[in-house]
Amino acid sequence: MSNVPIQIDLPVNEPVLSYAPGTEPRKLLKEELCRQSSQIVEIPLIIGGKEVRTDNLGEIRAPHNHQLKLGIYHQAGPDQVKQAISACREAAESWACLSWASRAAVFQRAAELLAGPYRMKLNAATMLGQSKTVHQAEIDSGCEMVDFLRFNTYFWNQLFSQQPVVSKTPDAANSIEYRPLEGFVFAVSPFNFTAIGGNLPTAPAMAGNVVIWKPASTAVLSNYYLMKLLMEAGLPAGVVNFLPGKGSVIGSPILDHSSLAGLHFTGSTGTFNGMWQRIGNRLAEGGYRNYPRLVGETGGKNFVLACPDADVEALCVGLIRGAFEYQGQKCSAASRAYIPASLWKKLKPMLVDGTRAIKLGDVCDFRTFMGAVIDEASFRNISSYLKEAFASTKVQVLSGGKGDSKTGWMIPPTIIEVTDPYDRLMKEELFGPVLSVFVYPDQNLDEMIRTIDQTCPYALTGAVFGSDRTLIDRISGKLRNVAGNFYINDKPTGAVVGQQPFGGGRASGTNDKAGSILNLVRWVSPRTIKETFLSPRTFEYSFMAEP
Repeated sequence: MSNVPIQIDLPVNEPVLSYAPGTEPRKLLKEELCRQSSQIVEIPLIIGGKEVRTDNLGEIRAPHNHQLKLGIYHQAGPDQVKQAISACREAAESWACLSWASRAAVFQRAAELLAGPYRMKLNAATMLGQSKTVHQAEIDSGCEMVDFLRFNTYFWNQLFSQQPVVSKTPDAANSIEYRPLEGFVFAVSPFNFTAIGGNLPTAPAMAGNVVIWKPASTAVLSNYYLMKLLMEAGLPAGVVNFLPGKGSVIGSPILDHSSLAGLHFTGSTGTFNGMWQRIGNRLAEGGYRNYPRLVGETGGKNFVLACPDADVEALCVGLIRGAFEYQGQKCSAASRAYIPASLWKKLKPMLVDGTRAIKLGDVCDFRTFMGAVIDEASFRNISSYLKEAFASTKVQVLSGGKGDSKTGWMIPPTIIEVTDPYDRLMKEELFGPVLSVFVYPDQNLDEMIRTIDQTCPYALTGAVFGSDRTLIDRISGKLRNVAGNFYINDKPTGAVVGQQPFGGGRASGTNDKAGSILNLVRWVSPRTIKETFLSPRTFEYSFMAEP
């Protein structure tokens, strides 16, 4: 068996660098930002370890500065899909047969390269290409990606150590072999977290799987550097094949292929539903050798519920950070808040003043708290909601609300007070810096708990702020199925690998908990092996000897 456990110590989370004025990391990152801003990178596909160019090009521009062209990238088509599937087939056997110790070493080395010489390159690419502030980039492309690499090797090692509780009997030995899936895994990653871009292909690859990785078109720059990092760390050719391109072009031939073994997805609920439906239809036709494993983390309409005894200052900070860090473009972002009337008089001016104090602009200015939303489509979608809010007599825009696209796709942090807890703004995912607030009579707390459960189809993250422990426990129990990640007196964002495994249910995904052993078990196909030492010589049992 190739997946034989080795000695791997429990990792510690990668420390978050501050980039404070006068520090060496700040100086190095500033230099890297200048370097990447002054060049235009050409990004090829990488299939079977080789660069492939199609001349079907897409552009990479900084979302916060339309004039800043960062690169061009080649887009895959059906022919490149065929090449990638062939590369997977060619690499599969040797990669699966490579010892776990050797495979783990690739990803352990990748973690050290990222924590060291690649850190500034990945952070700068994430800041420029995805408009993340220095802190948001650091906790993503720096720390979280390092954590995924280190903790996943640790978790895989734990899983490989799980053997039958009765491994030996007097005449036999029992064992479990953890095989990679038969076929290839399709990893489809989003724009909003570079670390997710790296985790979706590498988590299955660690166990011996081969992968086709389609990065989001709006995250190609940082994801390309991650691919180069894996290659430098010693990842063999064909194990992960990097295919930027349009999902509508390359998705269908991949999903329809008989060797599809799994889908590792993060993105919109609608897209995942469509992929699931296509796989189901293909399955009904007998199109696959095995049942593909489907793992998806999708949308969210995440809540913050304040109790009448909540700490108002802590609540205010939790709402501002939870709703507006990375422009609300986190699937975990706080999007709807339920505030008791007794607290609103004090909270409202604090929340509005705090929001108006947020610096919006170029992320290369380290004083910036918010950059731009990711692209024009996002800008127009969010703007349509805001236009509707200004025209409505049922809601009141308390701050923000008017976007500006002259320089970049800028949507200011926006707070909207609604009068109906079932308003569209409380139900639909906007994926932008918009926080909708409903103020409820204190005595209606139980009604609010039911409303949170019934308002929307999602169940990703949620938070409660309060002091009474009995009340908090009751709310936690009532909202058990409404949030896969639940926070007490904290914002509903910022899950850390090894501390808060991430994922939700209902329309938010399959809740397979990225950053834990629960996700990894989906990427192996166990085989039970029994070896008998002394085989019987007759079919008759001993009790049959006499009548």
